[in-house]
Amino acid sequence: MQWNLEQLRLFVGVAEGRSFSAVARQMNRVQSAVSSAIAMLEADLGVTLFERSSGRQPVLTAAGSALLAEARDVLHQCQRLEGRALGLSRGEEACLRLAQDEAMPYQPVLDSLESLSQAFPLLEVQLASGAQGEVANKLLERRADLGLLFNHEKMPDALERQRLGTIEMVTVCAANHPLAQATHIGRRELARHRQLLMAPQEGQYPGGEQLSPSVWRADSFYAMAELVMRNLGWAWLPRHVASYPTYLSQLVELPCDWTPPPLVVELVRRRDEALGPAAQWLGKSFAEHLRAIG
Repeated sequence: MQWNLEQLRLFVGVAEGRSFSAVARQMNRVQSAVSSAIAMLEADLGVTLFERSSGRQPVLTAAGSALLAEARDVLHQCQRLEGRALGLSRGEEACLRLAQDEAMPYQPVLDSLESLSQAFPLLEVQLASGAQGEVANKLLERRADLGLLFNHEKMPDALERQRLGTIEMVTVCAANHPLAQATHIGRRELARHRQLLMAPQEGQYPGGEQLSPSVWRADSFYAMAELVMRNLGWAWLPRHVASYPTYLSQLVELPCDWTPPPLVVELVRRRDEALGPAAQWLGKSFAEHLRAIG
């Protein structure tokens, strides 16, 4: 077989954009060159990848649909290979730019950074915090090397993710909220009161289900906690946020028959950039400290 990576990139591009002409424009090619490359790929593979009818957008055949995931995997692996080679040529990092979700448990982060300073005393660290979606954007725009964030829907495909642990979610209201004195609360009872929900930029955290017809939204768990504390509604919050000293005496954990699944904490990087030794060490350290807090 004589197919090449460029043909795979064109195949994936046409499959995702459903347009030979759009891919040609993006890659500064004439449309005939893109069509010819796809045809040569089909000849090499021995299958037809697209159904072609005059006036219609290209549609994947059954074989094309089956091979699309494989083609993506090959391209992703090439990105990993290039990133790994780049990392090996660079050696140890001179600077590590870490971006984290502002609601990340602070104790594991601080403990890990303290240990990092001892293991890599010459390393410069730049730490940035942001609301949901900002961490992923910093990585995509190459303004951060490593990210700590909570998994959510529509995570950009260009990011490589590693699961580190989970954070428990709890249902809370203010101490003077009508729900605060209840001994057991069902979904119908929650739906009678205003609900505070995340307003994510890029996707959806667990616990994004709307139960109440009346909702307020925020892009920060800490902003939500402030609103809950002022009796503006009930919310699902990470346990460590609800237990923050400022909120501890002001919030009440509700005895509900259902709570969202735990937040999944992930270590995230660009797929085309390999992690250096300090970044790898920090990821392992954070996972250990996260497990230590349960």
